[in-house]
Amino acid sequence: MSLAMSKAERDAFLAETRVGIVSVAEEGRGPLTVPVWFSYESGGPLRFVTGGRSKKAALLRAARRASLCVQTETAPYKYVSVEGPVRISAPNFERDVHQIARRYLGDQLGDWYVESTADERHDAILVTLEPQRWITVDYAKMVAGTSA
Repeated sequence: MSLAMSKAERDAFLAETRVGIVSVAEEGRGPLTVPVWFSYESGGPLRFVTGGRSKKAALLRAARRASLCVQTETAPYKYVSVEGPVRISAPNFERDVHQIARRYLGDQLGDWYVESTADERHDAILVTLEPQRWITVDYAKMVAGTSA
């Protein structure tokens, strides 16, 4: 029995509001691994915004690749891991900052967050991860596949 998600299951999972964990190679050390808010539309790239002067940004520029993992916190566990090349560009304020803040915090708190962090965005970058390799697991399929 396969525990892998179909593309439709994977897309539905990524449409849920979950924090992603991005990993990027770091010379002489384990990868830098940190949480990010992200956006994803079926068949497209994953996007997240970060500070342009951050260690994460410097490592992403150097490695030009990253991995991102999204998981559930309760059983039966599910996760999606994606890896691929990244592009760095300027964020679109509405799509990449405002909509993502509202996705994770709701309309009112998202708007407040955007207003209160405006000074921190002057050097922000958009990271676009183009999926090349997916790994998905849905342990609910194991439970569903057992008989009582």
